Amino acid sequence: MSPVAVLRLPLSIDLSGFVTLLRTLQVPHRVSEEGGDQVLWVPDERLAEDVRQLYERYPQGDTGNELAELTPSEQRSRPGFVSQLRNSPITAGVLLLCLLVAGLTWLGSNFETLRWLTFLDFRVQGDYVYFTPLAESLAAGQWWRLVSPMLVHFGILHLAMNAMWYWELGRRIELRQGLWSMLGLSLLFSLVSNCAQYLFGGPSLFGGLSGVLYGLLGHIWIYQWLAPNPVYQMPRGVLVMMLVWLVLCMSGLVSMLGFGAIANAAHVGGLLVGCVTGLLGGALARRKLTA
Repeated sequence: MSPVAVLRLPLSIDLSGFVTLLRTLQVPHRVSEEGGDQVLWVPDERLAEDVRQLYERYPQGDTGNELAELTPSEQRSRPGFVSQLRNSPITAGVLLLCLLVAGLTWLGSNFETLRWLTFLDFRVQGDYVYFTPLAESLAAGQWWRLVSPMLVHFGILHLAMNAMWYWELGRRIELRQGLWSMLGLSLLFSLVSNCAQYLFGGPSLFGGLSGVLYGLLGHIWIYQWLAPNPVYQMPRGVLVMMLVWLVLCMSGLVSMLGFGAIANAAHVGGLLVGCVTGLLGGALARRKLTA
C-alpha cells in the first residue's frame, strides 16, 4: 500500500500544531520537504480524506482533544478545561442545561417545575398522578416535550453517570462530525427513546440522557466499524460494559437492587436508532474514502 500525500503546503505555514494533534489521535503520518513545499503523508487513502477534513476544521490543531491516551509530555501540555468546553459547545451546552434543570426541579422532586419538561404533563392529587394525553399537549404547542425529558434527572448519581458518558461520547462526535451533527443526533435519539418508552411503558414519569447515550454509543460503534478513525476508537470494554448493563437492566436485577425503575425501552430504542444513523453515516464516509 503506497503512502498518500494529504497536504502540500508552503514552508511558511506552521504545521506543528496540526502534527501534534495527529500524534495525539495516534494517526500514522510523516512530513517531508519537496520542491520548496512541505508534504504531509499518511499510509492510505482511507485515512487521507479524514485527515483533510480534520485540517479544514483545525489547521492549528487547537482542539482541546483528550480522546486518545497521551504520553506524559503531551499530558503536561493538554489544553485546559475552558478550552475543552469551547471546542465541544453542543456537548457542554446540553450538560449545562441538565445542571440548570436539576437545580430548578430539585433533581425531580419539584413537581411544579418538573411537569413542564416531562413527556406527558401531569398533576398530583393526593397519592395519585393524573397524566394529560400527549395529543392534548401537542395541540397546545408543547412540542418540546418530545425531547425535553433528556434534561430531567432523578438524583445526583443519575445525573453524574449520564453526564460523564455524554461528555465522553459527545466530544468524539463533535470532533469527528461537527457540532451540528452532534446536535441533530442528540435530538433524534431523545425523540426516538422518549417515544419508545412511552409506547412500551405507558404513561409514567421518566427522564435522563441514558437513551441518548445508547444512541451515541450505537452510532459510534457502527460508524467506526464501517469507516475506522482514531477519534471513534474506544476500548472494547466500554462497549461490552454498556451492553452488559443494558441486559442487566432489562432483566430486572438492577431495579431489584434498589436503583429504581429503569427506562429499558428508551435504552433499546436509543441504541437501535443510533446503530441506524451509524450505518448510514459510516457507509457514506466509507464511500467517500473509496470514491
